[in-house]
Amino acid sequence: MAFFTLDDFKACFSMFCVVYGVGTLGMPGNYARAGYAWATVALVFMAAINIYAGVCISKVLLIAPKNVETLSDVGEWVFGRPGRWITVTAHMAMSTMVPIVLLVLGGTILTVLFPDSFADSTWIALMGIALLPVCLIPTLKEGAGTAAAGAVGTLLADIIALYILVDNMTPLPSDVSTPSPVLTFGNVTAVFGNLALAYGAGVIIPSIQLEHSEPSRMPRVIVVTLGLISTLFLIISITGVSTVGCQVPGNLLFAITGTKLGFTASRSGIVLAFLFMELHLLIAFGLILFPSMFIAERLVLGLHKERFELASSTNYDDLETPKLDDKLEHVKHEYENPYKAPGSYMKAAILRTIMVVLCVVIAIIFKDQFSDLLDFVGASATSMTCMILPISFYLKKFYTKLGLPEKIFATLALLVTCFLAIYVTIYTGKALFNPEPSTANFPYCAPEYQIYVYTNKTHYKN
Repeated sequence: MAFFTLDDFKACFSMFCVVYGVGTLGMPGNYARAGYAWATVALVFMAAINIYAGVCISKVLLIAPKNVETLSDVGEWVFGRPGRWITVTAHMAMSTMVPIVLLVLGGTILTVLFPDSFADSTWIALMGIALLPVCLIPTLKEGAGTAAAGAVGTLLADIIALYILVDNMTPLPSDVSTPSPVLTFGNVTAVFGNLALAYGAGVIIPSIQLEHSEPSRMPRVIVVTLGLISTLFLIISITGVSTVGCQVPGNLLFAITGTKLGFTASRSGIVLAFLFMELHLLIAFGLILFPSMFIAERLVLGLHKERFELASSTNYDDLETPKLDDKLEHVKHEYENPYKAPGSYMKAAILRTIMVVLCVVIAIIFKDQFSDLLDFVGASATSMTCMILPISFYLKKFYTKLGLPEKIFATLALLVTCFLAIYVTIYTGKALFNPEPSTANFPYCAPEYQIYVYTNKTHYKN
């Protein structure tokens, strides 16, 4: 049997394109906050937990009835109707908050690309207006080409930014070494939020597994894909922090613009890196926000009821899934055309517009706290959706069949993840809603390295 088939490669490619995104920008910043040892431990731990959680959801799907197709379907099959609504709520929170992060970053990028024009708040609003027509498309399907373009945009932005940073910061002056961070429990644990957001594979595994000709091979696909992504995360982290130490910004792109690190980068390189990342943001915004719009239309307008009924129309305790009868086929047809009823699309368009406006308003409010916002979203919604729930589903269905070592690992992983999710959500939430003023350019460093770049030998000699 082949180690990797063509279908495996397609599934691997699809997962990579969806997962590899804006979370990569915070990788060097994780090392700036937590240092080499703790940041590496955190990265390895999160890689192991996310790979395990991905395999968990895949194995649960393998024993589930055929009508269990989505993460929320799994939630209902495992924990009943409360399980569905917990999963739906977590997924909606994730698919609403991540676009807000994208708007904040997009506004900053446009401010850099077009200096002396609009303020970042205006750019965020204009970005929301530009993306609104995409969000008003009745059904938005993520094509392989579109997802690939977004992932390639992120990859190129990372490569260009790292090249500019290393090229301008090397060779290091003699008798100078990169400064280490001042370690605090809050800074070390906050790394959890960024890493949780960076992975975020749980929600897309069900759809990818449904398309695979041999679903039983998906655990291997998940291990290989997330293992590759974890390796790239490590490379980006070490490369970015190796020449700057604790003075690496929380966003890699911020390291190559401005004068905080004592160099002026090539404008051409900055434009290329920022344009490639903006490409990713423009593609990702609508794709990520669409599930929450779908759920909101169900809750507020009563649309898509048929889809929810179709998902739960079968008794999950049955050993075989009955075929759809003529009535259910009619219901399915109605689901495929939910906006055909008079006035339904107009109501949906108004609701979607309100959601985009709210995202824009929240993004403007938190526009100066990108790193905290990134960590907050990762620690709260993403960790719940992509780690806590998948492991919980797996333990519920397989606990009696697991060996003692796996029981211990799964239980410990779940407890540690829950603790970190709660703690980091509270910690970063305080920074978001009650920020403390700071004049430090490099807040993760010791006081003597917080204002001036460490290569400024004139300053440190005096």
